[in-house]
Order: sequence, then structure tokens, then C-alpha cells
Amino acid sequence: MFRDAALGAAPFKEILHMLEQDIKSARIEAMKQKDKVASGVLSVVLNKIMLATIEKRKDGAELTDADVVGILQKTEKELYDERDGFVKANRPEKVAELDHQVETVKKFIPAMMSEEEIRAVIESLPDKSIGAVMRHFKSEYAGKCDMKTVGEVLKKL
Repeated sequence: MFRDAALGAAPFKEILHMLEQDIKSARIEAMKQKDKVASGVLSVVLNKIMLATIEKRKDGAELTDADVVGILQKTEKELYDERDGFVKANRPEKVAELDHQVETVKKFIPAMMSEEEIRAVIESLPDKSIGAVMRHFKSEYAGKCDMKTVGEVLKKL
């Protein structure tokens, strides 16, 4: 019996985010196709998502799709770093495996906003101070734009 159910509340139901559900479905599909490389990297990503969910719940918050995108971007960067090490070590079989892993992860990362799109959003804002623009992009476009690019575009204006 759930602790909440004993208190009269409905049992706890985990809400799966759309992106997380897509990753789970892709992992199942990769397992059916016996693609160990893809299913392995997707399992790692799902474990990172699960750990992040636990950390967020400790703080009383829920994991958002923007958080999941951040996890995917971090994983992609880690894979690229690992790939560079294997390129230097002259291990082409591992490089090919990591390329496959990177492509698998990239499928779930949404396309980033272009400089033109960022410029249009900045120009539509009433307050164009650096702090206000950065806060706006961090809250409204988290995971959809690179904050470094936002800063560069803002400096050009």
C-alpha cells in the first residue's frame, strides 16, 4: 500500500515526459533490432535521467523536458570527448562505435535556434539589457538555444 494512499490521497503516479518516453521507446526498438551500441547508450541516458529525477524530487521539483535536453547535450559532449581520445589512440573501431552512439543521442536533441531567430526574439523584447535578455532566454527557451550564441548575438546588436 502506498504511503499517500493510506493518507487518503491517490497513489503516486509518475508522469513521463514526452522526450523521456521517446527515448524509452527507441531503446526498446534498438533492443528488438539487437543494436547493442544504440540500446547501451540509450540505457545510459535513461539512467542519467532517472538520477536527475531523484535529485529534483529531493528539492521538491519535477524534471522538465529542458532538463532532459540538458542531459542529452551533456552526454553528447562526453561522447565527443571520448571519441577524440580514441582518435588520438588510433582506435578506428571504437571511433565508429562512438559515432553511432552520438548519432543515436543526436536524434533526441531538438534543433537549436539560429542566430537570426535569436536576433528576432531579442529585438521583440522591451528590455534589451544583458541580464533581462539572458533571463528571458533561460526561462523561455531553455534547451532550445545556446546561451553562448545568445550572448554573442546580443553583443552584436
